Amino acid sequence: MRRSAALVALLTATTVLVGGAEAGASHSRPKVPEAIGYGGAVASIDADATAIGISVLRRGGNAVDAAVATAAALGVTDPFSNGIGGGGFFVFYEARTGKIHTIDGRETTPMAATETLFQENGAPIPFAEGMTSGLSVGVPGTPRTWQRALQMWGRKSLKDVMKPAEQLARSGFVVDQTFRNQIANNAARFSAFPSTRDLYLPGGQPPAVGTKFRNPDMANTYRELADTNLKSLYGGQIGKDVVKTVQQPPKDPASTLNVRPGKMTEADLARYDAPLREPTKTSYRGLDVYGMAPPSSGGTTVGEALNILEPTNLSKLSKTDYLHYFLESTRLAFADRNRWIGDPAFSNVPTRELLSQRFADSRACLINPTKALTSPVAPGDPRNPQPCATTGQGVAAEIGSKHTTHLTTADAWGNVVAYTLTIESEGGNGIVVPGRGFLLNNELTDFNFAPLFPGVPDPNLPAAGKRPRSSMAPTIVLRNGKPFFATGSPGGASIITTVTQVVTGRVDRGMSLKDAIAAPRASQRNSAAAQVEKEFLAQPETAELIVRGQGFSSAPAEIGAATGVERLPDGRWIAAAETVRRGGGSAAVVIPVRW
Repeated sequence: MRRSAALVALLTATTVLVGGAEAGASHSRPKVPEAIGYGGAVASIDADATAIGISVLRRGGNAVDAAVATAAALGVTDPFSNGIGGGGFFVFYEARTGKIHTIDGRETTPMAATETLFQENGAPIPFAEGMTSGLSVGVPGTPRTWQRALQMWGRKSLKDVMKPAEQLARSGFVVDQTFRNQIANNAARFSAFPSTRDLYLPGGQPPAVGTKFRNPDMANTYRELADTNLKSLYGGQIGKDVVKTVQQPPKDPASTLNVRPGKMTEADLARYDAPLREPTKTSYRGLDVYGMAPPSSGGTTVGEALNILEPTNLSKLSKTDYLHYFLESTRLAFADRNRWIGDPAFSNVPTRELLSQRFADSRACLINPTKALTSPVAPGDPRNPQPCATTGQGVAAEIGSKHTTHLTTADAWGNVVAYTLTIESEGGNGIVVPGRGFLLNNELTDFNFAPLFPGVPDPNLPAAGKRPRSSMAPTIVLRNGKPFFATGSPGGASIITTVTQVVTGRVDRGMSLKDAIAAPRASQRNSAAAQVEKEFLAQPETAELIVRGQGFSSAPAEIGAATGVERLPDGRWIAAAETVRRGGGSAAVVIPVRW
């Protein structure tokens, strides 16, 4: 009784942190990678965004409200990874019913697109030229995702949950090294567009660390979106501005970049929908692992890798053996992902068969405990699985974006959200919509520019109204029908390997969620060499893995920036985020306690 009274007193006394007050601070908000307590939890890559999510929970919002508010804030403080110009996938555990729901907020191609969208004279255009163009812009799905989630499961209005982020954009936030670095990385692209250059390269340089950055155009755009309940984007003036930017990229005439116009129309925006989809589900060690179904390959590929690992007791293996099996499981799962996954509205995607234990066993038998497979491994046939059989030609996965973002929220009622959202490349297509303050996505570069599999249909070629294959893998794990933990990560195709590594680290290797997120990363995607972080190369086990034939190449930077939440048996929540990657993440709970 004393504890309950104390918790009520703490909650009553807690200061309500709303966006404007937080944004007005003259110092950088500290980042904490782990928090434990009651009342709900938020974990994201940014401290201001996490604080806004917590403020919504403290004002009576639920996990859905907090997720949308946090996402809107990340569009302000982490605009090179996500925002209203992009899309994503929303996975929700509803405590009232015990069901998992998912929203597909993936961008779509304009109706004028064909499978030769990224081809000229019968050949694919250079990837870099596709990336920075109007051609690469998919119809944005993030705002519609927010609206759909709030209408179905939220407690607050779109205007209410977007207001703190609007205030944050208007009042400003403190520039950190990551924000400055991301602008510097893209200075050549950004400087080609006056609307982008004026916002992010004032005086020709990125803003200095420690200074206040304001984006009043974004604040006004947020306010207009909320006031019109998104009609201004999906049928109004904001939409007109987006279409003009896509069709007539506002390039500086002095720039030498070849920036092709795109095909999006106002009608494409008006017809956009963010549909509900059945989640993927697989059983692993007696747990139920839920994820995102196609057009995301996240749920199927994480699920297949776990199914491949299911017969092997990873908890009893040496660390070297564990890592070997982990690498081989994702190598095989990616061979199948690359062959079979696309938009289910355009291809007969064998989702159920890819997630069957029978198919996983037919792939697992290819694993030699002491010798790595040679990539690219050919895919299997999930509709007719034969032990150790392969079919056709294998290909390695694309590198893809590394600059998505993932947030995880939970509330006092037991609801949980795992939400991954993106504008694809760091900085999207590089173009800020003039007068609107947000970057557009280049998500359509996730399509294959040309067929990859000779003689068979490629499920990931562009088509009118199609959604490109994604690797986003927001994941919720249930134990006995109740939340155990949820996680997800940015990182392009490496999202899948990161989430698989976090799940096995937490479930099989006895790590805390924070330690599983912090562990050195390796990403094997059916290539000759797995991309690995320098910390992974420094492990003594890596030399033993090389003896077994595992190949490694250094990743250009860190892999992913995961977040998660976990429910403890006594009702407390753990919020967990990165300790180092991207400057560290930010975890918080409504009422921090440790007893």
